[in-house]
Amino acid sequence: MSAAPSPETVERLARLPLFEHVPRHEIEWLAARGHFRTLAKGDLITRQGEIPNQLWLILSGLIAISINRSTGPQKIMEWGAGEISGVLPYSRIRTAPGDVVATVPTEVWLLDKEHLQDLARECYEITSICVHAMLDRARQFTSADLQTEKMASLGKLAAGLAHELNNPASAVARNARELDAAVQELESAARDLGASEISDDDMAAIAELRSRCARGSAATTLTPLELSDREEALAEWLETHGSDTGLAGSLAHSAATIDDLRALSDRFSGPQLHAALRWVAAGCQVRQLIGETETAAGRIHTLVAAVKGFTHMDQAAAIMPVDLSKSLQDTRTVLASRARAKNVQLTVDVAPDVPTVDAVGGQLNQVWANLIENALDAARGSVTVTVRHEGDDAVVRVADDGPGIPPEIQSRIFEPFFTTKSVGQGTGLGLDIARRLVLQAKGTIDLESVPGRTVFRVTLPAGGGRATAAPVTS
Repeated sequence: MSAAPSPETVERLARLPLFEHVPRHEIEWLAARGHFRTLAKGDLITRQGEIPNQLWLILSGLIAISINRSTGPQKIMEWGAGEISGVLPYSRIRTAPGDVVATVPTEVWLLDKEHLQDLARECYEITSICVHAMLDRARQFTSADLQTEKMASLGKLAAGLAHELNNPASAVARNARELDAAVQELESAARDLGASEISDDDMAAIAELRSRCARGSAATTLTPLELSDREEALAEWLETHGSDTGLAGSLAHSAATIDDLRALSDRFSGPQLHAALRWVAAGCQVRQLIGETETAAGRIHTLVAAVKGFTHMDQAAAIMPVDLSKSLQDTRTVLASRARAKNVQLTVDVAPDVPTVDAVGGQLNQVWANLIENALDAARGSVTVTVRHEGDDAVVRVADDGPGIPPEIQSRIFEPFFTTKSVGQGTGLGLDIARRLVLQAKGTIDLESVPGRTVFRVTLPAGGGRATAAPVTS
């Protein structure tokens, strides 16, 4: 039997706007079983990972919960005077997801967890308030979790995209600089060739050689060592015939052969041969730079298209048919640099009869990104994504050859904030959010794991269309 509460305590609790319509006897019941606690700024109420054991009613001040993310502690929610939180009736929370701290001098009314069952039985109105507070808290946590995971994914995407774009963008910038000098050299070589008084027939033979050389590139079929040997052989030939050995680099990357140069030397010698070789080499260099720039720009276009497809940036967040092959290819493209950095082979294999699925495309790509990123972190050498049509469903399996997930924690793997990674390395939200998004698409997600093979399986109801199968390996 609890001692009778003081009238002052009852009055103070009754003045809270939260309890405006609560019967007096319920407030007296609460006042008889709880106690005041005064907190200084920075005082810890509950530590992350601890089992919370009290209901909190904030009388004055402010308390906040911060969760340790990869970038450090981040405040995700706070409660001010007149609000209620902590352990609430019917709450399924097991451990505190973060540190709960008073951010200013604060006074709270605490009710120990052991009284919650009696609270639910004796105090209908207060219990109703607690349930509404719990639902609001769950919505806020979900919104904060999704936003945090989106920002984390955006950061990873931006880093991966910057890494992927760096090489082709640098190639475009470099070639643009070199192309200016190459065009000037081509113009100068053309003037010298015109001044050498070559006949129209001889000019046609030189033009034919340059056209033939520009139609192909030895660099695409030769190894770096073979290309170096070819350049050295061409330099020796040029030196023997009194021409500039500096032309060997441009000629080596073209389709020109020493037999072609011999045919040219049979027609010309001295300044005329040098002028002809210089004009051919300059033309080849310009063609080479244009080709490299086009290839690099194409790579940039491919990456931007993949990011556009991955984020569905030009589409509303609405349910529509999703081609799983394209969805997974876009995801693979934006994660390719991460796979290479970890020296992991990432393979996507889509069966030819896989149907489309009805879902929000951007959300589905978020699922694939979370699952594949986790697999890349765990893998020893390979991650394989397979898509199959099984009955009325499309089934996506993401498998890695890592050490596996211990049986004793497999049942907790989809819990929010649960992570097997070290502090600061993971948010513990990726799999929870993947599960939520799969459920929104009316699908299921489950796990099978043994040492050497872990498989996350996503099953989605088949739509009416067909996906375009195209295996991709990187």
